[in-house]
Amino acid sequence: MLILGTASLSPCVSFSPSPSPSPPPPPKFPHPNPNLNLLLSHPSFTPISLRPKQSSSCSKRLLSQNAPNSIVAALAKAEPLKVIISGAPASGKGTQCELITQKYGLVHISAGDLLRAEVAAASENGKLAKEYMEKGQLVPNEIVVMMVKERLLQLDSQQRGWLLDGYPRSSSQAAGLEDYGIRPDVFILLDVSEDILVERVVGRRLDPLTGKIYHLVYSPPENDEIASRLTQRFDDTEEKVKLRLCTHHENVDDVLSVYKDITVKAC
Repeated sequence: MLILGTASLSPCVSFSPSPSPSPPPPPKFPHPNPNLNLLLSHPSFTPISLRPKQSSSCSKRLLSQNAPNSIVAALAKAEPLKVIISGAPASGKGTQCELITQKYGLVHISAGDLLRAEVAAASENGKLAKEYMEKGQLVPNEIVVMMVKERLLQLDSQQRGWLLDGYPRSSSQAAGLEDYGIRPDVFILLDVSEDILVERVVGRRLDPLTGKIYHLVYSPPENDEIASRLTQRFDDTEEKVKLRLCTHHENVDDVLSVYKDITVKAC
C-alpha cells in the first residue's frame, strides 16, 4: 500500500485501470513489516499512469479500491503498519491520508492538526507556535516532538498502526523520533510543482462548522449557505505559502536522508 488513487493530485497524476492482470513486481527495498510486502505484491495493485509532461521515473503503484477482503483479514493478523506521508503544503496529503485510513483502519495523526489545536486553545505553546507559523517557519522541535511522540504511543495507534501526516519536516525532527525508537515502515513523499501548490493554497477554504476543506475552483461549496461561512486560514495566502515552500525545500533533502532506504516518491 503506497498511494491510493484520487483526483486530488491532478494535474500532477491521473489514474487508470491496470492494463494487465499480471501481478506487479516485488518492492525494490526490503521491509520487515509483512503488511507492506503483502500489499505491494497483491495483484489488485494497478499502475498510476502519468500525464505526458511527467517523468515515468515517478510512477508508483496504488491499491485498487475493490481489493479483496483477504488483504484486510491478513492485516489483522500481522504487525500494525506504520507510515509517514510528506510533501509541501497542498500536495495532497490530506486526501491521501483519508483514503488510506479508511481502507486500512490506520490512526491518522497530523502534527499540523495538533499544533492548530494548541493555537486555537491559546496555550503557551500555541502562542509560540503561531509566531513561527505566521512567518512561514518551522515550529521548534521542543514544542512538537513530545506531542507527536505521545500520540503515536497511545493504545489505538499501537494496536491499529498509524499514518503520520506531514511530520517530520526537518532532519532534527526525524532524529527526535528516531531517538524515541519511532520509525515508519515506509516514507511517502508527494512531489508537486510549486505553481500548482500556490494555486491550490490560495483558493483553499475551510468550513468552520464541519471542518471540511473546499477549493474555490476545484472543489467549490455545494450551496450558497456553505459558501457564506467559509473562511481562509491565516497562513493560506500567496506570500505565506511561498515562505512555507522555501522552508520545505530547504529541509526535505535532510529528512529524506534519514528515511532514504524506505522512501517512495510519487509525483
